[in-house]
Amino acid sequence: MIQKKNLTPVLLAGVFVLMLGLSYAAVPLYDLFCRVTGFGGTTQVSKTAPDIVLDKVVSVRFDTNVNNLPWDFKAKSNVIDVKVGQVNKIEFEVENYSSEDTAGTASFNVSPSSLGKYYSKLGCFCFEKQVLKAGEKATYVMTFYLDPEMVNDPTTKDLHDVTMSYTFFSTDYYKQS
Repeated sequence: MIQKKNLTPVLLAGVFVLMLGLSYAAVPLYDLFCRVTGFGGTTQVSKTAPDIVLDKVVSVRFDTNVNNLPWDFKAKSNVIDVKVGQVNKIEFEVENYSSEDTAGTASFNVSPSSLGKYYSKLGCFCFEKQVLKAGEKATYVMTFYLDPEMVNDPTTKDLHDVTMSYTFFSTDYYKQS
């Protein structure tokens, strides 16, 4: 049996081990939380389209940005009107206007953030390294739908306009940290 004078160091060591374990688990748990709840505008990834298409139309605006890359990046259509539940494709044009090969990775978010759990991507170029040769142009496609369940959520049922924002970051950006 542990004596009282030895109990405090044992408890402190236990708390230290617990806190260390939680610090390692924090990132994957936060990622899981965001994907399940759509927190912070985190969109969903889906393998199948919904079985129902509603008459409700939502305007989806596409915002494109480039950070630390000699690229032009834009959506072929800045705004598209989509029916809730309908599968949609949007094309993005990208051009490397430098004289060197460069690589980038796109990240995204949706606004308002409450829509994140209802914005489902069936295919996307995001979070994958994209390499463009000097002067090369490319077209990237994102396939998505708005989940019909959004009309049952008081925070999203009256939405008529949403913004999907993409930013291409140089892959060198990630090497800096």
